[in-house]
Amino acid sequence: MSKKIFWIVGLVAICIVGIIVLTGVNEKSVVIDYEGQPFLGEASAPVEIVEFGDYKCPSCKDFNDRLFPIIHEELVETGKAKFYFMNFSFIAPDSTTAAQFAETVYKELGNDTFWAFHNLLFANQTTESGQPTLFNDVTLEDMLAKVASEEETSKVMAAYGESKGKEAWEKDMSTANGLGVSSTPTIFIGGKEFKGATINDFIKMAEEAATSGQ
Repeated sequence: MSKKIFWIVGLVAICIVGIIVLTGVNEKSVVIDYEGQPFLGEASAPVEIVEFGDYKCPSCKDFNDRLFPIIHEELVETGKAKFYFMNFSFIAPDSTTAAQFAETVYKELGNDTFWAFHNLLFANQTTESGQPTLFNDVTLEDMLAKVASEEETSKVMAAYGESKGKEAWEKDMSTANGLGVSSTPTIFIGGKEFKGATINDFIKMAEEAATSGQ
């Protein structure tokens, strides 16, 4: 709808928006609970960047493939910021399936395996023929087996069968709804929604937040 994320040229309206083409920066800073959330970067990094995303959203995939590597290099690896991903699952029923499964991976196997699996979900968002992948127990188990041992995969499948990722997913959804998130990807930097026009605006906002101690 109204929130567009700047970087990518016209990708599928099913994400409702996705690509940031926004104007100005919301001056209002909000408090976001990051406790227990997977993140990349140093725990001591002064700025939190969070993406609210949906694993079925093409714009989120494009963000992950094309923009995140720049953000990682410029902000995460330099210790200026740490990067979080929270779920806002709304595109299809298997958006929720993928999200809860990923939360189970994090709960059972930890941060590193979560991020490896997170990237696999976006890499396998569509089939070789270009059709949307149906994220179900079979496809998710097959994907997980690429980054986890047989024993670890079995552990996750058992935990997923007991809905052990549901609570974390519900927390993400509650946070997103409380912030008024309505499209993906939606980004907050230091508690403020990013509404810039370029990747340079993104980096500048994060660096200013780091300097100001936000």
